[in-house]
Amino acid sequence: MGADQQNLEVEVKFLVPDLAAFRERLLAAGAEPKKPRIFERNVRFDTADERLYQELSLLRLRQDTAVTLTYKGTPENLPQSEAKVREELEVQVSDFDTLAEIFKRLGFAPMQVYEKYRETFQWQDVEIVLDELPYGNFIELEGDEAGIKTAVSHLNLNWQDRIVDNYLGLMAQLKAHHNLPFNDLTFANFTDLDVSIADILP
Repeated sequence: MGADQQNLEVEVKFLVPDLAAFRERLLAAGAEPKKPRIFERNVRFDTADERLYQELSLLRLRQDTAVTLTYKGTPENLPQSEAKVREELEVQVSDFDTLAEIFKRLGFAPMQVYEKYRETFQWQDVEIVLDELPYGNFIELEGDEAGIKTAVSHLNLNWQDRIVDNYLGLMAQLKAHHNLPFNDLTFANFTDLDVSIADILP
């Protein structure tokens, strides 16, 4: 069964070393601030044999100003796209720890933590976020593909430089490249490490 079009997430990322300069470019282009910069803590849950990971699915709890439960999947019959397209189902919940405990009772354990700071803007029909991660800074554009491409052009980005992998996929590549002894993408783990996502991106 195909995914409901309303539940599809269409996005691309770009590595942007200077977020402050890009933020000024966004504002000059008429982007409107939507959410202030906020710290996010995300926990990925999976079975002991990582069944969801093998199925290219994600079960996540996110804590920022609220608690959000997210499922991402790759069902059949996704539309062809030059962007990353996933099925995404999200709902806000009231209690992070209680839901985490429910997951554990159902056989899902916390497998990986990843952190970032995120500031959110709106440009026309495209949501644009500025993401600060322990291994580098990114912008992420989400909307329909035509709108994303228009925004990319308007903001003088090179479409060929887009990234369609997620942050955990990039972390796996960086871990393999540097033989890192940890899985969690946290600021504490990267303290005093001379490691950057630019080490593996062209």
